Amino acid sequence: MKKLKAAIIGPGNIGTDLLIKLSRSPYIELDYVVGIQESKGIDIARSKGIDTTTNGIQELMARDGSDIAFDSTGAKPHLMHAPLLKEKGIFTLDLTPAAVGPYVVPSVNLNEEILNEVNVNMVTCGGQATVPIVAAINRAADVVYAEVISSVSSKSAGPGTRKNIDEFTETTRKALEKVGGADKAKVIIVLNPAEPPIFMRNTIYAKVKNPDLDAIRKSIDDMMEKIRTYVPGYTFLLEPIIKDDIVTVMIQVEGLGDFLPVYAGNLDIINSAAVAVAEAYAKKKLGVNE
Repeated sequence: MKKLKAAIIGPGNIGTDLLIKLSRSPYIELDYVVGIQESKGIDIARSKGIDTTTNGIQELMARDGSDIAFDSTGAKPHLMHAPLLKEKGIFTLDLTPAAVGPYVVPSVNLNEEILNEVNVNMVTCGGQATVPIVAAINRAADVVYAEVISSVSSKSAGPGTRKNIDEFTETTRKALEKVGGADKAKVIIVLNPAEPPIFMRNTIYAKVKNPDLDAIRKSIDDMMEKIRTYVPGYTFLLEPIIKDDIVTVMIQVEGLGDFLPVYAGNLDIINSAAVAVAEAYAKKKLGVNE
């Protein structure tokens, strides 16, 4: 089967994990990895026969062939990369909180309109983990206010994450409102230094207008099934409960352990979501009907 060709910009932890995930894709061939210095990710790409550069995005702009780009650098670099990639006509998945393009959470709003965009934003790891639950609750009960606390192992938060904490919380908050449907939202991230490292955990509180617990549970269960098609380690720590008009849900995310440790579900979920979006785009371009 013909495949679309892809490039990864930023071969850090996220980019290297993406590299391994894409090696399993029946629709996408990774053929270029872009860095700015020698790194473990560059070494792994070379060992797999993938072309690489340590001279930055200009090398990608100077070559032809890439249909898709995954940008896993940072919010500020992506603001510079986005117009270059757009001019080149490369469908770009932004894994930073830059939010140049529209937010996409595969289980909630992956549709034809999203796939016609040039640049789409994968929100954040916290967004990918919590927006679906808020959307599910909103669908059944109308969310007036959502508050999310995402706790991740400090070992899974690299320099890119730490530099973008403010952007992380703001982008996630906006996605809870724009994609999740909450009228208002608040986001808190906790970097937990516990040993052994904890799995990613997300506590979601939602104040609702229609506190019908049966309808809420059914909606969340349906959403969970969708998410698990691309994130099998997405599970309940606490199934939905309700007191007065406040719904509480707790979610844990266990990673696949491709390159990152299994406790780094926060990084795994955004990569898995990005691959799901890229494969949907590839199937559309390749005319694959399932």
